[in-house]
Amino acid sequence: MRFASDNTSGAAPEIMAAIVKANEGYERSYGADAAMGRVTALVREIFEAPEAVVHLVATGTAANALAIATHVQPWDAVFCHQHAHIAEDECNAPEFYSGAKLVLVPGDHGKITPETLSAALATTGDSGVHGVQRGMLSLTTVTEAGTVYTASEIATLAALAKAKGLPCHLDGARFANALVTGNASPAELTWRAGVDVLSLGGTKNGCLGVEAVILFNPARAWEFELRRKRGGHLSSKNRFLSAQMEAYLTDGLWLRLAARANAMGQRLARGLKDRGATVPDAPANMLFPEWAIGQHERLETAGAHYYRLPAPEGRERARLVASWSTTETDVDRFLDAF
Repeated sequence: MRFASDNTSGAAPEIMAAIVKANEGYERSYGADAAMGRVTALVREIFEAPEAVVHLVATGTAANALAIATHVQPWDAVFCHQHAHIAEDECNAPEFYSGAKLVLVPGDHGKITPETLSAALATTGDSGVHGVQRGMLSLTTVTEAGTVYTASEIATLAALAKAKGLPCHLDGARFANALVTGNASPAELTWRAGVDVLSLGGTKNGCLGVEAVILFNPARAWEFELRRKRGGHLSSKNRFLSAQMEAYLTDGLWLRLAARANAMGQRLARGLKDRGATVPDAPANMLFPEWAIGQHERLETAGAHYYRLPAPEGRERARLVASWSTTETDVDRFLDAF
């Protein structure tokens, strides 16, 4: 009953098999491997973006920090939700790599709204040389509250940013989980909605450790390469990253893994609601339920693993995350213990 994070699960068998196969023989290094070319072709096909440039790194923090740094200057502001992963969980890496300042934008349920973004844009960047300049918008889907931006919501926010001349970054650590919740295509959730660069996660969804940075503006590609090398994130044996991402994107594996995680998350949500818990809307694989005092002790005694969160007086709150390897038995054991 391990629901602490989708990072705690192992790698999918298809990913492990691809890594083992990549270990055979010799291959060119630093991203010149044949599989890297196939990864680029897959991304361009899936995202309907024939000029997209793809680079791989091993961690989500590196993907976000380098993607952002490639699009801003040290005197710029990066507008993000007040609880965004880049703000709360990356040890200032985006600011370290770019020098830019994160400007935190409020919004209920983990989402920036047009009103809150407009207010932030209106009060930043107008003091000339004395103040921070407007630099970039960064959004996250699945959000840190378990909610999912629609293509329309992303397009509206990106349009507000672009009206000020700002590019848009999408932190897609759980992009596959967001994608399978709705009817929008990869293109509709990204470049067609105004996204300039996507951090496409693999690690949380069955990969051993790989993230793709997809630059929809190829003019930024060389700077990204330089920043990746300077930042220590250019892998000499890139073929092991390529092998993971190729297997991940081939024949829809990434979507099947995400659909499985989401299905288990929704099974858990329904079961908790049926048993009296309050479960805010969260259509993917990450839930934030509240329940009566005493359930933490009951669940943990039964062997459940998850994060306790601050809660209103007289209540308990948790973060529960299902992964690609979560089973119906795992969910039902948790519900029985509850």
